[in-house]
Amino acid sequence: MRGPNASSPTVLLTRRAAHMNTHSGQIAFPGGKVDPEDVSKQATALREAKEEVGLDARHVQIVGELPTYVTGTSFWVTPVVGLVSPDFQLRPNSEEVDDVFEVPLSFLMNPANHQRHAFDWQGQERHWFSMPYLETRPTANGEVEAIERFIWGATAGMLRNFYRFLAANPMS
Repeated sequence: MRGPNASSPTVLLTRRAAHMNTHSGQIAFPGGKVDPEDVSKQATALREAKEEVGLDARHVQIVGELPTYVTGTSFWVTPVVGLVSPDFQLRPNSEEVDDVFEVPLSFLMNPANHQRHAFDWQGQERHWFSMPYLETRPTANGEVEAIERFIWGATAGMLRNFYRFLAANPMS
């Protein structure tokens, strides 16, 4: 909860660097492969967040994990959910990410913003979600620019699962 909408929670996302071998240019959560020295999936998530966007573990309170998400390209992803203190400074690693931005949680959790897509691939119908988001932010000259953030594939799928989890477990 920070920035111009500090009263509303946001979700931290990245746009992967264009030169990456896999999923280049796509919108993603900070994260990556488990290293041998990682003691848990949560440790992996914290290490990767620090490497990719400069988010130090002292600014994160881990809430838990969502069920493992298996992508169409056979990546097994365990989403780790955490609350981030508002006073951290982003330091994106240009080797891994081209951009870092935040999307209001309310936008991502609104099913009206979840678009379902289908296509035929190798004789089977495949389904996927997208959550196109139009971000507005001020420019150096004081004007406002609009940036389309096309959140799709595994990232949108995990967000959709998070929505379904929250809808099934409403807070009292």
